[in-house]
Amino acid sequence: MPFERGYAMIRPSGLWTRRLVAACLAALPLVLGAPALADEPAWRTATALGGEPRYSQGFTHFDYVNPDAPKGGEARFGAEGSFDSTNVFLGIKGTPTGAVALAYETLFTASLDELDISASYPLVADAMRYPDDFAWAEYRIDPAARWQDGQPVTVDDVVWSFDTLKEIYPTFTSYYAHVVKAEPAGERIVRFTFDAPGNRELPHILSQLYVLPKHWWQGTDAAGKPRNIRETTLEPPLGSGPYKVTAVDPGKRVVLSRDPAYWGAKLPVNAGANNFDRLSYEYYLDPTVMMEAFKGDKYDFRAERSAKMWATGYDFPARADGRVVTLTFPRSATGVMQALALNLRLPKYQDPRIRRALNFTFDYETLRRTVFFDLYDRIDSYFFGTDLASKGLPGPDELALLEPLRDKLPASVFTTPYANPVGGTPEAVRDNLRQAVALFAEAGWTIRDGKMRNGSGEPFRIEFLTNDQLNERYMSPYAKALARIGIDLDYRLVDDAQYQNLMRDFRFDMTTAIWAESLSPGNEQREYWGSQAADRPGSRNTAGIKDAAIDALIDKVVFATDREALVTATHALDRALLAGDYVIPLFYSRNNFYAYWNRFGHPADLPKYSVGFPDIWWYDAAKAAATGLSR
Repeated sequence: MPFERGYAMIRPSGLWTRRLVAACLAALPLVLGAPALADEPAWRTATALGGEPRYSQGFTHFDYVNPDAPKGGEARFGAEGSFDSTNVFLGIKGTPTGAVALAYETLFTASLDELDISASYPLVADAMRYPDDFAWAEYRIDPAARWQDGQPVTVDDVVWSFDTLKEIYPTFTSYYAHVVKAEPAGERIVRFTFDAPGNRELPHILSQLYVLPKHWWQGTDAAGKPRNIRETTLEPPLGSGPYKVTAVDPGKRVVLSRDPAYWGAKLPVNAGANNFDRLSYEYYLDPTVMMEAFKGDKYDFRAERSAKMWATGYDFPARADGRVVTLTFPRSATGVMQALALNLRLPKYQDPRIRRALNFTFDYETLRRTVFFDLYDRIDSYFFGTDLASKGLPGPDELALLEPLRDKLPASVFTTPYANPVGGTPEAVRDNLRQAVALFAEAGWTIRDGKMRNGSGEPFRIEFLTNDQLNERYMSPYAKALARIGIDLDYRLVDDAQYQNLMRDFRFDMTTAIWAESLSPGNEQREYWGSQAADRPGSRNTAGIKDAAIDALIDKVVFATDREALVTATHALDRALLAGDYVIPLFYSRNNFYAYWNRFGHPADLPKYSVGFPDIWWYDAAKAAATGLSR
């Protein structure tokens, strides 16, 4: 099940979207680039984790693109929900449109066929370097880099971007917490200084920093009003990227046009990319209406997130005659934990027996058969779908990390591999409900007068908060199962803006949460599960996990010295998180499901980690004419 609500939407966790910039660019890179002076680190024009970058200095294009792809035409997207801001860099205000992300660029960018080694290559910066002790990093700005108004991108822009984003966006605050300073180190060089040496990841995750135009944000709009990056706005933003935002219809539509003067058009990372003249994003409040709009050729490309819709909803004439194409693409770029998140800040969820009991009440196997058409698998790891997921019992290398924390960890970490309860038959469901009732009883809750009550007679109630209508398909059966053991679940559906406001302040009881995991986890784990993030408004630690052992294992991940150590530390962290029963794991598909109107071309061999639309596809006029619409 796709974890983005709409293909073009950026959620609070989703600013790392430009060419699938890896969530972490960690560990030992290969040095490629100009020589350095004695005792100075070398400048690097490519970095990679766990091996050499595929593309050496002087490469002309990524292998998976068509460097001669034609330019022109339009691609139309549908996005579910609405928006009230074009400022995507606010973490605590408004509901932004993610469509404008293509106007912005990062210091370096990733390829789409080597995320397993987290390779990245120059974009706004043409090189980077750092010393052997990883105490600082420097990025050198490309002298050709320009904003869309023609002004040069400067070191001052980078310093201002870092300072501002770290201040106003909670995820950046955590992600770059150990970067204490950004400052000029030359006419085109910015230096980032760290709070301590040894964090091998920090020099590389800085490549993901979005560079914003200081002069524009500190200027005035067309009406003479001073701009403020700390506030929402509906003004089309200024960026340095290949697309300009040319139209904004608040809450309904965003249009981007390819910039004919784009400074980076001839960079190797952009060869064969950014081929459409226009990208348009239409917003729909209702998912059913959105699907009907696709069938009616109101937009071109759809990422399907409903198993029922994928199994039953594409039997219409345009699909039958080939004007609409469906595509199943393996999901291998990220791992994921999608779960019912319980708010551990509330006393009733602080007992792990309660949390485990609520898992016993969730009958996934019946849902898989009756609702999900056997398209989803039950998640059993915080790094589900990757080699970072723990299996079986811990081996010697993991035990070396876990043993010093034995008194702080659940005993099951050492004795029992994690497993979700298994339902699917009336007998299994009844047995699971009996075990749930027994766990509630151990925690001081018993069924009296048909309701689960504590010693004071207070009933156990759950309010499920969501902004997504599709969640009802699995929450309605779950509510019926809970009712069988005397627990009432109230389903509260709110709009996007209200949902964001409630979640930023953790004013919820239970919700669905999704954490995407890169193939090289690192500093973001502190934001996801670390104690310091638990009570910080807007953080990604949705559940409110505060656990010294988890914090210690996160540090093992962050300070891993090589790929083998990283995998071992991640396995250990995964075990500890699972054993805590902090969430109720849900389900996920090992494939992405796409449908599109057949008016586009794409490379014969798509990259390993992404379908690449719209980045490396192009408009095919002949195909478009055959569909009955030519643009």
